[in-house]
Amino acid sequence: MLCPLMAKQLEYNATLVERIDLEPALSIFKVRPDQITRKGGPDEPWFVPGQYLTIGLNRVESGEAAEGEDDPRPPSVRRPMSIASAPEEGETVEFYIRYVGQPESDLPLTHLLWKIQPGARMYCRAVATGKFTVRDTIGDDDPRVKLCVAAGTGLAPFISIARSRILRDPKARLDDIAIIHGASYSMSLGYKDELERLAQEHGLRYAPTISRPKEEPEWTGLGGRVEALLEPDRIEETEAALGLSAGELRPDKAAVLICGLNGTIAQTIINLSSRGFVPDNRKLRRALGIGDERKASVFWEQYDSTPVIDTNDTALIERLRAQLQAALG
Repeated sequence: MLCPLMAKQLEYNATLVERIDLEPALSIFKVRPDQITRKGGPDEPWFVPGQYLTIGLNRVESGEAAEGEDDPRPPSVRRPMSIASAPEEGETVEFYIRYVGQPESDLPLTHLLWKIQPGARMYCRAVATGKFTVRDTIGDDDPRVKLCVAAGTGLAPFISIARSRILRDPKARLDDIAIIHGASYSMSLGYKDELERLAQEHGLRYAPTISRPKEEPEWTGLGGRVEALLEPDRIEETEAALGLSAGELRPDKAAVLICGLNGTIAQTIINLSSRGFVPDNRKLRRALGIGDERKASVFWEQYDSTPVIDTNDTALIERLRAQLQAALG
């Protein structure tokens, strides 16, 4: 769940240069900041695949009429959004965004964003940030398979990771990257054509799934929510779909990166505990009795501080502890 940042009137410093509507409630927005801030040298990429930028809009300037001085809503809204494009593509950044139909806030960013068209001005923080990168999780030199678990628009950072490697080396292999991507319907599987091409030409391991296969009888791929593909009774099916050997999804052979709603993250952690995957979160590790000497093997992107797993849920924690300890020996 994305939480609103403190709101004030934003000074616009970027332009929406392209908008690709994949369906009425799912779009790709390409934004060009007026300036970018490089943390490294002039020859260093200005962001690392897996990082995010904060974008925002002012309420009134985005077509949301003011309701008088007593309107309790903030004048603007900002949200962190994972970058889908690669740093090698230049200073225009790409965001993969779904319209929030039932928002929890009274000023959802997507309700403003869906009103603007290319040429519109907006806010985009000039500094990319975030540690959900291969470098900051398992390390760039780690040879293990990177299992990327993506729910909906949680696919964005993994697109960036795969694209960047190919743009740096057009002959690069992607056999060590495995992406499972879930959506409600096949039309909502954004970037599917690109990922299938990367699978065919560069060895990317890609397995899409839809959660409502009964409504698409022509669909011949995997069915169910993406986290369900990692349930103990389905994980070998998923390994086969990814071209992996049965039992290969284990911590000495693979590391897991998850991006999506908190429920997706939590259930993926739960499902993989019987395979011995150790979460990165320190508080959760302590609750599960995992010492600091044990390296983490499952990581996730989260923009708020809400625990993905409630460590006060004694029954759940005891079950996970038992599963992990049995798997780890």
